[in-house]
Amino acid sequence: MEEEETRDYSEPCMQCCIINWGLTDEGKFYCKSCHNVIERTTEVLTSDVVPNTKIQSISKGLRKRKKIDKGWEWYVCEGFQCILKKQAEALQALGVSPQMKDEILCNFWRCYLQKSKQAYCSMPVTDNALISDIGTDVDSEPERISLHGFSSFSESDGDLQTESSFGRVSSIGKASATETTSVCSGSVDGGSYLLKRKKGDLKMSMPMTLSLCYLALLWLREPVTLSDLLRFVLDGHIPYLNAFQCFPEEMKLYGVDLKIFRVESWPVYEDVHKKMYELAAFLDLPCFPAITNSCFLHPNILCIKYLMEANLPDELHNWTCRVVKKINVGETDFLTLDPVNKSTRKVKYDVLAAALIIVVLKLLFLLDDQYEWLHASFARKRNQKNKEECPWFDFKKWYTIIKKSLDVEQKKLDEERARCLWKCEKPLFYSAKEKYIVLKRRQTVVNLQRQFGSLSGSMQVSEKQKPSSFQLNWAEENTDGICFHGHILEGILQEKDNSLTTTNTKYWLCTVKLCNEKICGHLTHYKESDFPQSYQFVLNLFSFLLRVPASLIHEEVCLIEHKLFKTKLRRR
Repeated sequence: MEEEETRDYSEPCMQCCIINWGLTDEGKFYCKSCHNVIERTTEVLTSDVVPNTKIQSISKGLRKRKKIDKGWEWYVCEGFQCILKKQAEALQALGVSPQMKDEILCNFWRCYLQKSKQAYCSMPVTDNALISDIGTDVDSEPERISLHGFSSFSESDGDLQTESSFGRVSSIGKASATETTSVCSGSVDGGSYLLKRKKGDLKMSMPMTLSLCYLALLWLREPVTLSDLLRFVLDGHIPYLNAFQCFPEEMKLYGVDLKIFRVESWPVYEDVHKKMYELAAFLDLPCFPAITNSCFLHPNILCIKYLMEANLPDELHNWTCRVVKKINVGETDFLTLDPVNKSTRKVKYDVLAAALIIVVLKLLFLLDDQYEWLHASFARKRNQKNKEECPWFDFKKWYTIIKKSLDVEQKKLDEERARCLWKCEKPLFYSAKEKYIVLKRRQTVVNLQRQFGSLSGSMQVSEKQKPSSFQLNWAEENTDGICFHGHILEGILQEKDNSLTTTNTKYWLCTVKLCNEKICGHLTHYKESDFPQSYQFVLNLFSFLLRVPASLIHEEVCLIEHKLFKTKLRRR
């Protein structure tokens, strides 16, 4: 209808020079590209009064007010399904197996819809204002899905391998919405979705979409940690901020829908991790595939990754492996996610690996702002005398180079965060009556931005670089900094009883006694002023690499220390 009324007007927009007209509720023409509202001037040819004479007239609007187009009748779960599909496609573009989207995530999502009684059940959840049958889907066969027998996801189901795996949940057609659609939201059940639910019900949210994606990645044992996933989100490689922009045009979004789908903060590691375990228990999933020594998420392999990224000597890996074996954190039963077993610890694989490296650095260099600097002076003198031999690891030199690179990268990150546009390009409004006002304001904002941009001569933001598992590059051919990977730990180690031990016999604990997590919420508390600066620097380095709070890594360090020195602590 709108296309028929605007197709005869082929004049380009005065602001953006694009021909893409639409009609406002008042019947005025507006540009869909830059939202510039105009009063259309038309040329009318008439032969009734004066033959072959052109008459100029101004259209002030339609004689009859156009009915508001509410688009499809759609449900909140369909919105989340659309976002999950885009997130899975983004992960697949980054190199994740296609099986993650077409089989694993699809099955997890269908299981969630059935467990939450939103679809794939005889009596779906209904709203007081309407009775919806979103459980039937012409493109899928729910009776074929075994929601309790997750023994294998590799079986080929016709309806799972096609694009309809992430098709529409409901059987409602793409017709105009009836009067049953909620007047305060674009979706049918937007208002009721925000109401308080029964205990045990798990309401889907934007952070939980990432939890669901990570569950699928964990099932496949993909080489992606949770910190990697959240970093890809923060860098804009995975849809999250304003992800609702991927909705089809017919899925109108306004009112309380904005409270559900619009995010005003970045996802928090602990929150996503906690929701992941809640989802696994809610879905009643079986034990996940085992995390063995050859898996990327095993601490021995993850330690190699973080040692390389932190530009630390390769010899440190032997010591991290010894600590892993000593405290039994490399066992399959400890690492494998088992939602059925409530007593198993909720492992944070990346945080565990970073904490292991920090504990090893404390074992070797003490990190008390004295011992590491004393050894650094010996290593520097020795390296100056013997330049041809393999260099000793100089902690002070390493600190200087890493700090310089870290400051540069941190500044880049802060600038990117400052440039981040939280408001989406597509104008949002809480009611249909506000549409014209919002579009007018948007037009003013765009015009001002264009004018200020031309006056200030601001440069266009460069295209985003392709994501990488490594944020810091310390390759041998890198001329910006010195690579410490091949440096040896001579002077720190001594041979005793045919084995290498540390020359340092002291060790200081971050905390003597752990708190009760159920009472305090944390096992320990971290206050920077209470700890040596060397320890703070190493902690902040891994905090930057993982994009997690330093307190989270500090807590894991305390846990490892208490496992490592549990015999001496019991004697005390």
